[in-house]
Amino acid sequence: MEERKQILQKYIPLAKSTAEMFGHHCEIVIHDLTNPHASVIFTVNNHVTGREVGQSFDHLVSTVLQSKDFKEDYLAGYTFVTEDKRTIRSSTTLIRDFNQKVIGAFCINFDVEALHQIQQLMNTFLPTPDVGEEKEEKRSPEVENVEEIVDGLIHQIIQNSAHPAMKRHEKVELIRFMDEKGIFSMKGSIDKVADLLGISKVTVYSYLDEIKNKSN
Repeated sequence: MEERKQILQKYIPLAKSTAEMFGHHCEIVIHDLTNPHASVIFTVNNHVTGREVGQSFDHLVSTVLQSKDFKEDYLAGYTFVTEDKRTIRSSTTLIRDFNQKVIGAFCINFDVEALHQIQQLMNTFLPTPDVGEEKEEKRSPEVENVEEIVDGLIHQIIQNSAHPAMKRHEKVELIRFMDEKGIFSMKGSIDKVADLLGISKVTVYSYLDEIKNKSN
Protein backbone atom coordinates (compact mmCIF):
# COMPACT_ATOMS: atom_id res chain seq x y z
CA MET A 1 0.00 0.00 0.00
CA GLU A 2 2.82 2.41 0.87
CA GLU A 3 4.54 1.69 -2.45
CA ARG A 4 1.30 2.43 -4.34
CA LYS A 5 0.84 5.75 -2.52
CA GLN A 6 4.43 6.75 -3.27
CA ILE A 7 4.00 6.00 -6.98
CA LEU A 8 0.76 7.98 -7.25
CA GLN A 9 2.09 10.93 -5.25
CA LYS A 10 4.97 11.28 -7.71
CA TYR A 11 2.40 12.39 -10.28
CA ILE A 12 1.21 15.35 -8.20
CA PRO A 13 4.00 17.73 -9.34
CA LEU A 14 3.21 16.77 -12.95
CA ALA A 15 -0.47 17.51 -12.30
CA LYS A 16 0.33 20.94 -10.84
CA SER A 17 2.77 21.92 -13.60
CA THR A 18 0.40 20.77 -16.37
CA ALA A 19 -2.49 22.75 -14.91
CA GLU A 20 -0.31 25.84 -14.51
CA MET A 21 1.00 25.46 -18.05
CA PHE A 22 -2.44 25.30 -19.67
CA GLY A 23 -4.28 27.59 -17.31
CA HIS A 24 -7.62 27.99 -15.60
CA HIS A 25 -9.57 25.82 -18.04
CA CYS A 26 -7.33 22.76 -17.53
CA GLU A 27 -8.29 20.32 -14.79
CA ILE A 28 -6.05 17.45 -13.66
CA VAL A 29 -7.40 14.48 -11.72
CA ILE A 30 -5.38 11.61 -10.24
CA HIS A 31 -7.21 8.35 -9.45
CA ASP A 32 -6.24 5.50 -7.13
CA LEU A 33 -7.95 2.59 -8.89
CA THR A 34 -7.25 0.21 -6.02
CA ASN A 35 -10.05 2.11 -4.25
CA PRO A 36 -12.70 2.30 -7.01
CA HIS A 37 -15.53 3.67 -4.84
CA ALA A 38 -13.44 6.73 -3.90
CA SER A 39 -10.74 6.75 -6.55
CA VAL A 40 -10.11 10.52 -6.82
CA ILE A 41 -7.14 11.37 -4.60
CA PHE A 42 -5.98 14.71 -6.10
CA THR A 43 -7.38 17.49 -8.29
CA VAL A 44 -6.24 20.82 -9.71
CA ASN A 45 -8.72 23.34 -11.18
CA ASN A 46 -11.58 21.06 -10.27
CA HIS A 47 -14.11 23.78 -11.13
CA VAL A 48 -13.88 22.47 -14.72
CA THR A 49 -15.93 19.33 -14.04
CA GLY A 50 -16.53 19.58 -10.30
CA ARG A 51 -14.50 16.48 -9.50
CA GLU A 52 -13.84 16.15 -5.77
CA VAL A 53 -11.39 14.07 -3.76
CA GLY A 54 -13.23 10.94 -2.60
CA GLN A 55 -15.42 10.62 -5.69
CA SER A 56 -15.29 7.68 -8.08
CA PHE A 57 -14.20 7.40 -11.72
CA ASP A 58 -16.76 8.03 -14.48
CA HIS A 59 -15.57 7.42 -18.05
CA LEU A 60 -12.82 4.85 -17.55
CA VAL A 61 -14.55 1.67 -18.70
CA SER A 62 -17.30 2.81 -21.07
CA THR A 63 -15.36 5.58 -22.85
CA VAL A 64 -11.63 5.01 -22.39
CA LEU A 65 -11.04 1.26 -22.21
CA GLN A 66 -13.60 0.41 -24.91
CA SER A 67 -12.42 3.02 -27.39
CA LYS A 68 -10.85 1.73 -30.61
CA ASP A 69 -8.10 4.32 -30.07
CA PHE A 70 -7.11 3.13 -26.59
CA LYS A 71 -3.57 1.78 -26.79
CA GLU A 72 -0.34 1.76 -24.79
CA ASP A 73 -2.34 2.54 -21.65
CA TYR A 74 -3.74 5.89 -22.79
CA LEU A 75 -6.55 7.59 -24.71
CA ALA A 76 -6.15 11.20 -25.80
CA GLY A 77 -8.63 13.69 -27.22
CA TYR A 78 -11.98 12.13 -26.32
CA THR A 79 -14.84 14.45 -25.37
CA PHE A 80 -17.83 14.44 -23.07
CA VAL A 81 -20.49 16.99 -22.11
CA THR A 82 -21.05 18.21 -18.55
CA GLU A 83 -24.46 18.53 -16.90
CA ASP A 84 -24.43 22.25 -17.71
CA LYS A 85 -23.80 21.43 -21.40
CA ARG A 86 -20.10 22.36 -21.64
CA THR A 87 -17.83 20.34 -23.92
CA ILE A 88 -14.77 18.85 -22.20
CA ARG A 89 -11.82 17.43 -24.14
CA SER A 90 -9.95 14.82 -22.14
CA SER A 91 -7.09 12.39 -22.00
CA THR A 92 -6.56 9.48 -19.61
CA THR A 93 -3.29 7.68 -18.96
CA LEU A 94 -3.15 4.58 -16.77
CA ILE A 95 -0.57 4.31 -14.00
CA ARG A 96 1.06 0.94 -13.22
CA ASP A 97 3.12 -0.22 -10.27
CA PHE A 98 6.50 -1.94 -10.47
CA ASN A 99 4.73 -5.26 -11.12
CA GLN A 100 2.87 -3.72 -14.09
CA LYS A 101 -0.48 -3.84 -12.29
CA VAL A 102 -2.80 -0.92 -13.03
CA ILE A 103 -3.14 1.12 -9.83
CA GLY A 104 -4.22 4.55 -11.01
CA ALA A 105 -5.07 7.01 -13.76
CA PHE A 106 -3.86 10.49 -14.67
CA CYS A 107 -6.64 12.50 -16.33
CA ILE A 108 -6.57 15.86 -18.08
CA ASN A 109 -9.91 17.62 -18.64
CA PHE A 110 -9.89 20.80 -20.73
CA ASP A 111 -12.96 23.02 -21.03
CA VAL A 112 -13.18 23.78 -24.78
CA GLU A 113 -16.67 25.29 -24.74
CA ALA A 114 -15.42 28.78 -25.64
CA LEU A 115 -13.38 27.35 -28.53
CA HIS A 116 -16.37 25.29 -29.59
CA GLN A 117 -18.54 28.41 -29.76
CA ILE A 118 -15.88 30.26 -31.78
CA GLN A 119 -15.68 27.32 -34.18
CA GLN A 120 -19.45 27.36 -34.66
CA LEU A 121 -19.32 31.09 -35.38
CA MET A 122 -16.53 30.60 -37.93
CA ASN A 123 -18.44 27.79 -39.62
CA THR A 124 -21.37 30.17 -40.04
CA PHE A 125 -19.26 32.70 -41.96
CA LEU A 126 -16.80 30.29 -43.55
CA PRO A 127 -18.77 27.20 -44.59
CA THR A 128 -16.74 24.25 -45.75
CA PRO A 129 -17.65 22.30 -48.90
CA ASP A 130 -19.42 18.99 -48.48
CA VAL A 131 -16.91 16.36 -49.49
CA GLY A 132 -18.99 13.41 -48.35
CA GLU A 133 -18.89 11.38 -45.22
CA GLU A 134 -15.58 9.71 -44.53
CA LYS A 135 -15.65 6.10 -43.51
CA GLU A 136 -14.37 5.55 -40.02
CA GLU A 137 -11.50 3.13 -39.83
CA LYS A 138 -12.45 0.14 -37.74
CA ARG A 139 -9.77 -1.06 -35.40
CA SER A 140 -10.01 -3.46 -32.49
CA PRO A 141 -8.79 -2.22 -29.09
CA GLU A 142 -6.13 -4.12 -27.19
CA VAL A 143 -8.72 -6.63 -26.02
CA GLU A 144 -6.55 -8.71 -23.71
CA ASN A 145 -5.10 -5.64 -22.00
CA VAL A 146 -8.56 -4.11 -21.52
CA GLU A 147 -10.03 -7.33 -20.13
CA GLU A 148 -7.14 -7.59 -17.69
CA ILE A 149 -7.70 -4.01 -16.49
CA VAL A 150 -11.47 -4.48 -16.04
CA ASP A 151 -10.90 -7.81 -14.29
CA GLY A 152 -8.62 -5.96 -11.89
CA LEU A 153 -11.31 -3.35 -11.25
CA ILE A 154 -13.94 -6.03 -10.61
CA HIS A 155 -11.71 -7.85 -8.14
CA GLN A 156 -10.81 -4.59 -6.37
CA ILE A 157 -14.42 -3.38 -6.14
CA ILE A 158 -15.65 -6.67 -4.70
CA GLN A 159 -12.62 -7.15 -2.46
CA ASN A 160 -13.15 -3.70 -0.95
CA SER A 161 -16.88 -4.23 -0.34
CA ALA A 162 -17.82 -7.89 -0.01
CA HIS A 163 -17.93 -9.71 3.35
CA PRO A 164 -19.28 -13.09 4.53
CA ALA A 165 -22.44 -11.63 6.08
CA MET A 166 -23.27 -9.47 3.08
CA LYS A 167 -27.00 -8.66 2.85
CA ARG A 168 -29.03 -8.76 -0.34
CA HIS A 169 -29.43 -4.96 -0.48
CA GLU A 170 -25.66 -4.57 -0.16
CA LYS A 171 -25.15 -6.86 -3.15
CA VAL A 172 -27.73 -4.91 -5.14
CA GLU A 173 -25.92 -1.64 -4.38
CA LEU A 174 -22.61 -3.19 -5.37
CA ILE A 175 -24.13 -4.35 -8.68
CA ARG A 176 -25.60 -0.85 -9.14
CA PHE A 177 -22.18 0.76 -8.67
CA MET A 178 -20.54 -1.56 -11.21
CA ASP A 179 -23.38 -1.01 -13.67
CA GLU A 180 -23.03 2.78 -13.36
CA LYS A 181 -19.29 2.47 -14.03
CA GLY A 182 -19.84 0.48 -17.23
CA ILE A 183 -18.41 -2.78 -15.89
CA PHE A 184 -21.21 -4.89 -17.38
CA SER A 185 -20.63 -3.51 -20.87
CA MET A 186 -17.59 -5.79 -21.01
CA LYS A 187 -18.14 -9.31 -22.30
CA GLY A 188 -17.96 -11.95 -19.60
CA SER A 189 -18.14 -9.49 -16.71
CA ILE A 190 -21.44 -10.84 -15.36
CA ASP A 191 -19.95 -14.33 -15.05
CA LYS A 192 -16.92 -12.98 -13.20
CA VAL A 193 -18.98 -10.85 -10.80
CA ALA A 194 -21.37 -13.73 -10.10
CA ASP A 195 -18.47 -16.07 -9.36
CA LEU A 196 -16.72 -13.62 -7.02
CA LEU A 197 -19.94 -12.83 -5.14
CA GLY A 198 -20.90 -16.49 -4.91
CA ILE A 199 -24.25 -16.00 -6.67
CA SER A 200 -25.66 -17.16 -9.99
CA LYS A 201 -25.70 -15.24 -13.27
CA VAL A 202 -29.49 -15.30 -13.07
CA THR A 203 -29.31 -13.50 -9.73
CA VAL A 204 -27.02 -10.81 -11.19
CA TYR A 205 -29.46 -10.30 -14.08
CA SER A 206 -32.38 -10.09 -11.64
CA TYR A 207 -30.52 -7.43 -9.62
CA LEU A 208 -29.84 -5.48 -12.81
CA ASP A 209 -33.53 -5.68 -13.78
CA GLU A 210 -34.52 -4.50 -10.30
CA ILE A 211 -32.09 -1.55 -10.57
CA LYS A 212 -33.42 -0.66 -14.02
CA ASN A 213 -37.06 -0.81 -12.90
CA LYS A 214 -36.37 1.43 -9.89
CA SER A 215 -34.66 4.03 -12.07
CA ASN A 216 -37.61 4.24 -14.51
